[in-house]
Amino acid sequence: MPGSYCYLQKRIVPLEEAKVGVMTHAFLYGTAVFEGVRGNWSEEQGATLIFRPREHFERLKRSAHIMHISLPQSADELSDICAQVVERCGYREDVYIRPIAYKSGEVIGPRLDGVDSDFMLFAIPFGNYLDLDAGIRCQTSTWRRVSDTAIPARAKVNGLYVNSALAKTEAIENGYDEAIMLNDDGHVSEGSGENLVIVRHGKLITPARSDNVLEGITLESVFTLAKDELGLEVIERSVARSELYIADECFLTGTAAHLSAVTEVDRRAVGSGAIGPITKKLQGLFFDVLKGRNPKYADWLRAVKPAAEPAGARANA
Repeated sequence: MPGSYCYLQKRIVPLEEAKVGVMTHAFLYGTAVFEGVRGNWSEEQGATLIFRPREHFERLKRSAHIMHISLPQSADELSDICAQVVERCGYREDVYIRPIAYKSGEVIGPRLDGVDSDFMLFAIPFGNYLDLDAGIRCQTSTWRRVSDTAIPARAKVNGLYVNSALAKTEAIENGYDEAIMLNDDGHVSEGSGENLVIVRHGKLITPARSDNVLEGITLESVFTLAKDELGLEVIERSVARSELYIADECFLTGTAAHLSAVTEVDRRAVGSGAIGPITKKLQGLFFDVLKGRNPKYADWLRAVKPAAEPAGARANA
């Protein structure tokens, strides 16, 4: 039967058996970095299609380097571990994969030097994070996006996501689906866990990386499709809050969010208040890639077939 597994301490074990001690440094101080990776089930191929695993593990290694976390495996070796876990899980549905490089030593004190590191990875079933069909309503958060001079914004640091959790919770409690965060200068940064794009006059505009923005892999992929398939211009620059209100279209991108249209910001409709034509075209192109229906981008995917079930397992289920 399918089930979740975890790679921990160089072994693959059932997820319920994967444990760390309560004194683990990463648990006490948030000293860990992570990635979110999507595996999309393809009925046609009979395989889980892992989206750009090498790029995700290259970014994980960059994050670990920033945080003094030892991660000696290469991106390709980490990708192989990922494939092994997904294969062992045996799911025939979309999955979310969470690799974590973390300070594993049981040491008291908020320090990075002299503390042991380790790596873990697990996979679980995971559907849509946001409503992809109806569009989502966003609130400009009162919580500011953490500055790169406080916690490196281009590293996916576990402890940093307290910032995101505060913003997301505020938005939900106020009746919205998602938060949009500004930086300390008042410019748009990103969502609680997504990059942001607005469409104006047929051009795609995204906040500058210097505005405390994570260097998004999904964002870069969508921009490649926009330029190569639709011939659209992509601009990276600072974005004022008021530009959100007059944008023709707006959408969020990320591993969990995929490509989600924003149809309302701060009780103001974005454009017509429906999913815009450019967003709709990009959604279609992106999902064709994710599902392996566009051979031009086949190198973005790693196909992993589920492990064969023991003889009689399905009959006895």
